[in-house]
Amino acid sequence: MKIDYETEPTIEKIDYEAEPTIERFHDSTADVKGLMGPIGSGKSVGCCVEIVKCCMEQPPNAEGVRKSRWAIIRNTYPELKSTTIRTWQEWFPDKICRITYGAPISGNLKFPLGDGTCVQAEIVFLAIDRPEDTRKLLSLELTGVWVNEARELSLTVIKAAFSRTGRYPKKSDAPIRWTGMIMDTNPPDTDHWWYKMAEERPDKWDDDGKLIDSNWEFFRQPGALIPIRNANGRISGWEANPAAENVQNHQLGYQYWLRLTEGSDIDWILVHCCGEYGNVFSGKPVYLHAFNDAQHVSTRPLGMFRGLPILLGWDFGLTPACVICQIAPSGQLRVLRELVCERGGIKQFAGDAVKPMLAQCFPGMTVESIGDPAGVAGAQADIELSPLAMLAQMGIPTRPAPTNDFGVRRQMVMDRLFRTVDMGKPSLLIDPSCKMIIEGFRGGYHFERVQVTGEDRYKDKPAKNKWSHVADALQYAVSGADSVILKETVAPPPPQESNWEGFI
Repeated sequence: MKIDYETEPTIEKIDYEAEPTIERFHDSTADVKGLMGPIGSGKSVGCCVEIVKCCMEQPPNAEGVRKSRWAIIRNTYPELKSTTIRTWQEWFPDKICRITYGAPISGNLKFPLGDGTCVQAEIVFLAIDRPEDTRKLLSLELTGVWVNEARELSLTVIKAAFSRTGRYPKKSDAPIRWTGMIMDTNPPDTDHWWYKMAEERPDKWDDDGKLIDSNWEFFRQPGALIPIRNANGRISGWEANPAAENVQNHQLGYQYWLRLTEGSDIDWILVHCCGEYGNVFSGKPVYLHAFNDAQHVSTRPLGMFRGLPILLGWDFGLTPACVICQIAPSGQLRVLRELVCERGGIKQFAGDAVKPMLAQCFPGMTVESIGDPAGVAGAQADIELSPLAMLAQMGIPTRPAPTNDFGVRRQMVMDRLFRTVDMGKPSLLIDPSCKMIIEGFRGGYHFERVQVTGEDRYKDKPAKNKWSHVADALQYAVSGADSVILKETVAPPPPQESNWEGFI
């Protein structure tokens, strides 16, 4: 698609030509259109142009005015002013869209077209970073919404914003050619609503990568860079992606992205330069430099040994977690499953999640169980029984871990990460289904930065977040692994390998 028009003789001509992925984005008639790609790929410009394109295509009313009203949303006002509005004004300056910095910030987009009609659109700029801020939307009647950097907003906010579209102009004034929502974003993590909507939906995909029978369509731009991997699968460098978009619009070409790799975290580069889904964390990973995806995460589902016990590790509290592991004959600790409860008691969690998992995937197997030593005390939900006593009552006798000292627990896991067994195999191997554990190792489980001037300093204990509970559960499992190995060393015959979802 190429938009080539001029508004008035005194205003400079605007010439825009879309990149291939953004071209498909422009052509889509879906109610919700999402555009994802690396930084510098032209996403925001494409969305700015999409708004004006829709305004130009809106049917005119009896007076020849093509009326519409849009909201442009970002998560915070600093980003809204310094990034979103700045991009908008670079393409549509005050001569075309005069912006008034009131409450809310608003713009008046107005220009004539060659057919004698006139585009007239109200643009409202909003910052909405919390679900409760959706009240800012309640009084709006909109033609469309652009959500800039959508990964920063919850699905609740997204749906609330979408619900305000299709309400302007009035039916009695003029018909609406298109109404809905457009979104752009850098890649989020695989737990994000964007990933689930774009990659995990049950809808069928056609040959062009569009969802069939869906009013949501997602478009993914190619990465600007491609990682170079050595024989061990580790990233050793970066190279230009021939399929990258918007390269010609950067004065430095590919060097724009290659320069960003110097001194940057690998995960940051994969997300922002390669356009891959992933996490970018602000703190210092608890297992910095010890964990490596290529080494510690299995490329396929892990099998199990039927003759050896299953090892459970528990973290208690209001967000209990459990990891299901097994020690291989070589001494390798294999993390097979993870279970996390967002909010609930240990009794409900064990009964509704852990026991059914054991019955379904590990029937008839011996279970060793070890948990947070704090679980010896009475639980909040039942002052008569401690979490350990509750588990015992439910048929999962669990002993307390030998220590609750974080430094000791962390070191036990570090030792596993650095150690190898059986001719160079990792001492700790994780099933790819354990996404929370893997993301925790990548940096979700981290030390928070301390706000001081002049140097990077961090707290001495990890942040309590959605990754910390399952990470603690794994630490308790690791602390009990040696005793399980000792018991099985004297067991009579060696176990048989079970080809459960593919044995490694």
